Amino acid sequence: MADLRVLSWNLFHGRDAPPDARLFTFRSRLLKVVEHDATYVQVNRVLLDEFADLIASARWSVCLLQEAPLSWSKPLAERCRAAAHSVPTSRNQLGSLRRGLARWNPDLIASAEGGSNLTLVRPSWQISERQALLLNPLRRRGLRERRRMAFLTATLDSAALCVGNLHASAGDRTQAEQDVLRAAEAAVAWSGDRPLLLGGDFNLRPAGSKIFGELERRFGLVAPTAPYAIDHLLVRGLEVLEPPTPWPDARRELEVPFGGGVRRLRLSDHTPIEAAFRLSPAGVP
Repeated sequence: MADLRVLSWNLFHGRDAPPDARLFTFRSRLLKVVEHDATYVQVNRVLLDEFADLIASARWSVCLLQEAPLSWSKPLAERCRAAAHSVPTSRNQLGSLRRGLARWNPDLIASAEGGSNLTLVRPSWQISERQALLLNPLRRRGLRERRRMAFLTATLDSAALCVGNLHASAGDRTQAEQDVLRAAEAAVAWSGDRPLLLGGDFNLRPAGSKIFGELERRFGLVAPTAPYAIDHLLVRGLEVLEPPTPWPDARRELEVPFGGGVRRLRLSDHTPIEAAFRLSPAGVP
């Protein structure tokens, strides 16, 4: 038996997101002026160190990241002392140019920097298999962004765990449901009788989509986060010790000096979700 702690987080392309959207101003985006209110700042700079410190200090064995800048894969893995499986998603053409613009002005280029789904696995787990799946082929997505699932198998002694990490389409519930269903079908087929974790940003709320009932009936995938959550960690063949739970917002906030005082810097527009499971070498019953 092995206990497994899992973290999943949409990184918002490595940017901050204060609660007051009015702090996202044109002068901040164009001139990199730091905006603030009485509590928060909104900055326009690379926040790799801040994200890396928070992720590395968290307690997890497997970490699923979405909207991760493609260039962050290696430094995040090194800081977390983890093995990495990174799958590029959308807007990665002319990658060197995009990444250069993102370093110069993150908020100006925003998601146009390109991104990835990045899965990190800490020792003593070892990655033994890596795959990727396109969830919305061109004929199905039209002008919407390409979506892909990062899939891996990790082993620990005699135990094995399969992990699918995805970010489903935004703004179109039907397409998001198709993305998630396609990911589940492939992940279940690839995992066979081994335990499976399928997680990430589904862009679907259990209160507004019947897909979660279908995932449980057809594939045995259970434990969505909450009725109105869009980030989920579904499992098959794993005992749920602690159900997926969002972090308090304050846990992804940092105190930073500003104007002779202190303000708060909130990382990402999503809060991480965390869960704990128990893995049996016997696999799926």
